[in-house]
Amino acid sequence: MSFAPFRQPRFTLLWVAGLVSLAGDWLLAVALPISVYRLTGSAAATSALVAVGVVPRLLFGAVAGVYVDRWDRRRVLVAANVLQAATLLPLLAVTSGDRIWPVYGVVFVQAALAQLVRPAEHALLPSLVEPAQLASANALNTLNNNLARLVGPAAGGLAAVALGLSGVVLLDAASFLVAAALVALVRGSYRARDEKTAQEKAPEGDARRGWERFRHELAEGVTVIRRTRLLRVLFVVISVVSIGEGIMGSLFPVFVDRALGGGPGEIGALMSAQAVGGLAGGLLCAWVARRLSPVWMVGTGLVLFGAVDLVIFNYPRWSTALAPEVALFVLVGIPGAVLVAGAMTLMQTEVTDRLRGRVFAAAGVVDAAAKLVGAALAAALTGRLGVVTVLTAQGLAYVVAGLAFAVLVRRGGRHRAALPAPPPRPEPVGARQYE
Repeated sequence: MSFAPFRQPRFTLLWVAGLVSLAGDWLLAVALPISVYRLTGSAAATSALVAVGVVPRLLFGAVAGVYVDRWDRRRVLVAANVLQAATLLPLLAVTSGDRIWPVYGVVFVQAALAQLVRPAEHALLPSLVEPAQLASANALNTLNNNLARLVGPAAGGLAAVALGLSGVVLLDAASFLVAAALVALVRGSYRARDEKTAQEKAPEGDARRGWERFRHELAEGVTVIRRTRLLRVLFVVISVVSIGEGIMGSLFPVFVDRALGGGPGEIGALMSAQAVGGLAGGLLCAWVARRLSPVWMVGTGLVLFGAVDLVIFNYPRWSTALAPEVALFVLVGIPGAVLVAGAMTLMQTEVTDRLRGRVFAAAGVVDAAAKLVGAALAAALTGRLGVVTVLTAQGLAYVVAGLAFAVLVRRGGRHRAALPAPPPRPEPVGARQYE
């Protein structure tokens, strides 16, 4: 495992900020549904949280990408974290079932602000490390995510019981403020482009011109994806993976119940096992990145992830003992981490800096839409085909997508879209810029 990116203080600050913020997110993600169900006794009220959290990704994801590419990305992260802390506070008023409505407003606003955070963080990362360290930095970010995933859910459950919703809200708000403070310590200016190009100058307050400019910038993000073969194929892969995640998210409790004969304890054990595998994968994939290109990280990660999934979902045909399934869930987390690190590195290296925010935002929109498709497929097909058959098809789709990705990218080569050259970027104040 290469920890070389940690030699860059700016990357370390961003990494720790992400870990703190994600851990807080997991606290609330676990505690909030528990609290809503306790207050309302309604499964529908709890399920509605999922839908309310997905809608902003579809509505605002692409829009947020435009502004991430206009504004200083470090400042975007600081401001968004502060706003996320502030907009959590209405949850303190949720004390009974008849006062539950602020929950949905807060979840909606939090998800909308997150559309700025994710693309800004991914677009900023290549500016904080040397090019040779980028894959390792993405691997460490994957490790970061799985650390939060391992610790956060367990802590969220305990906090919901010991502190109640108000205590969890204050902890999550504090995590956002700590994250904002850490990112604020990152030295430098990280605006992706010069706002005052001749092409974009317009009279102050010209609403029509402002709309035309916004539409042009939004179209640029779509154009670079459409014209770059590797990105087109990668976005198909994102769609396949996200449809699979939608299916898995919908059917995981059903699988544990019907195929393994388990309950909440088994669900928690398997989720934690996959997080452990993700940690192992994060430690391993920086080593892998020195030996495989990001293209092969994506292709190999997909094939291995799908292959292990096929074993996971068909194992109950022969046995319902939990220990082998736990081991398989640890194992599947490893190629999953390699896949994610490879995909992030490809999007960062195949796209010019001034367009990265829009491309990452577009990936978020595709991810959200595909997960909804996956959930719909799970609902439509499980009754007719059975949970094991549907999940087996999902695993097989990963394998086929991984093989197709490697073949199509290899045949087409790596071509960057023919877009106008970006204006020169100013050097960050007091820090060297790595591009």
